[in-house]
Amino acid sequence: MSALQAVKRFRIRELGAVTLPAPALAKSTLKAKLSPGLTSSGKGPVASIENPFLPKLNPKTGRWAPPKYSLRQQAVLIKKARECGTLALLPPGPKISATEIAAASAQAIIPGPSAPVQSAAGIVKEKKVLGAEVGNRLYAGKKRMFKGHKWQRIAEKREKQRALLMRSMPKRITEFKQYYKRRRPHPLKPPRTAKNAKLPF
Repeated sequence: MSALQAVKRFRIRELGAVTLPAPALAKSTLKAKLSPGLTSSGKGPVASIENPFLPKLNPKTGRWAPPKYSLRQQAVLIKKARECGTLALLPPGPKISATEIAAASAQAIIPGPSAPVQSAAGIVKEKKVLGAEVGNRLYAGKKRMFKGHKWQRIAEKREKQRALLMRSMPKRITEFKQYYKRRRPHPLKPPRTAKNAKLPF
């Protein structure tokens, strides 16, 4: 199934029942579902439907029902809508904010449907991710970087210490050799024993 077909099937499945003929809009039984006035553009009434991307609260039981589409299904549908340039036809949800949909509507490849405009009921809570606007969410809002391994934390200090030792290394090598030359001027000769050497027993 192509990306465009997936978005079309979603629109037909979710909005097909709401697209009503003109005479039916005047019936008093539908007044509760339709807004009393016109939209800001004056195209027609706005039908309020349940957002399939959001959980629904049952007023009788007081329990929440999960969204019709899981987060994985939402992500797949949004990915396909981005591919075919129909992101403006999807309702807002946890995986896509209303601002993204508004920005995509200005660059939409396929124009919106000629049916009455529908507004998905429900409040979408947009989660603000620190550092998302600059493209660095890993260290945003943290006072310090991750601690890392110990050898990584002391690497700079060891480099400075190593450079300091290497700067005086020729002198240290000479002193090291002179020390043993003073102790044993003739290494091939037997070592000198201390006076009054005693056995340990």
